[in-house]
Amino acid sequence: MSRASTFQCPPEFGRIERERSKKGIEDYFFGPRDIERHSKIPRALRMHGSVAPKLILPTICVALWAALISAISQEIQPISVHPIVITVLGLMVGLALNFRSATAYERYMDGRRLWAYLGAISQNLARVIWVHTEERAGAEGKEDLIAKITCLNMIIAFAIALKHRLRFEPYTQYKDLQELVSHLDTFSRSAGTPTRRKKKMHPMKRLGLLLQIPMARSNPRKEIKQATRPLGNLPMEILSYMSAYVNEIIKNKTLAVAPIQQHAMNNMQALNEILAHTDRILNTPLPVAYNIAISQITWVYVITLPFQLVHLMGWIAVPVTTIAAYIIFGMHAIGNEIENPFGPEVNDLPMELYCAQIASDVTIISSRPAAKPHEYWRHPDNKPLYPISSAGYDFWASKSESDIRNALHTRAAVSKSAMCKRQSTCRASGSTASGISIPGSCDDEDGKDPVSPTFVRSSVGV
Repeated sequence: MSRASTFQCPPEFGRIERERSKKGIEDYFFGPRDIERHSKIPRALRMHGSVAPKLILPTICVALWAALISAISQEIQPISVHPIVITVLGLMVGLALNFRSATAYERYMDGRRLWAYLGAISQNLARVIWVHTEERAGAEGKEDLIAKITCLNMIIAFAIALKHRLRFEPYTQYKDLQELVSHLDTFSRSAGTPTRRKKKMHPMKRLGLLLQIPMARSNPRKEIKQATRPLGNLPMEILSYMSAYVNEIIKNKTLAVAPIQQHAMNNMQALNEILAHTDRILNTPLPVAYNIAISQITWVYVITLPFQLVHLMGWIAVPVTTIAAYIIFGMHAIGNEIENPFGPEVNDLPMELYCAQIASDVTIISSRPAAKPHEYWRHPDNKPLYPISSAGYDFWASKSESDIRNALHTRAAVSKSAMCKRQSTCRASGSTASGISIPGSCDDEDGKDPVSPTFVRSSVGV
């Protein structure tokens, strides 16, 4: 029986899946978002990820203001302003919101690119360590294996520690991180446990956060400010331990190829650059003067809007002003929300998913010993000349080198049409509703391979 067939998932796996399937009201309005979920609700009606709850109070205030101006204009004294005022203010608001949205989205995409780069670098470094680092004979080989696994775990720990650092969580006592770094001597571990204990949030505070009331927000850096001991820089410290391991395998010549050594060091440098660039995004927000000016311009425009509309529309100016305020405040709120893409909000980057993907990729790389090329190129199921031939290794091993090269020449001429034929046949009749291919469905109607060894023999004279 194979190892894969005897493996059993730990009992925690089922519990985690059940917890993921549950979504409470707080998960509906607060993040992080699970992008693996699929919603059939039309986008215009969705609330998960919408900024609509944050616009309730300002929109109500604008509606009351528009109603007051309309009442005064209709019942007491007509009020109006020249249309050029609203035109000029509208131009300024458009430019301001465009600038706000562009800068915020640029920061958001920079953060996403860095996490994608982190995933690629993690795969490259894990592959270099697992495949190119040799394991010595005897007891030293077991030590080499455990050391390789430990370094691969530190690659995962680096990503998770980076996530916590970007969310101003500087300690190591987190469920997804503690077991990966408990053996490392770091400032974060020496600093002890977090000074703030997570407690159930008061309903009024949660409501204030939902409605985007500034007084309800806590300082996200409070954990760092209240620390009594140095917290260090956990991702950088993990990187130092990884560098020490790479230095060790170079010294004991288990990583002996110079270009591979350089490749490993380049990957370490890339991880350091990712750490620096994410810190730049986190600690360089849009200058506060811009934020203040954009907010003031937006409010001035919305407040003056009823003065132009009331003499043209009467009481209809109230809903029109309310709708305009909802649109303008919505664009402004989206810019504010994605300016820091590393937070725990619904519209922030799902860094939990990125870390889980990195962990999955690294463990997949280490799930089997480094492949020996002769084991797979001599495998009976290896079809070297696919798609023009389904003949296996044994068939082609019995042919001469000139026959193989002639077949390669033929494949260059017909492989595109042969592959297109196979794919179109699979799409037409070879897939079930679940997307599972039916064996033999890519063959011709008579059940034979459309480009068989017979075809190759007749084409190249084998």
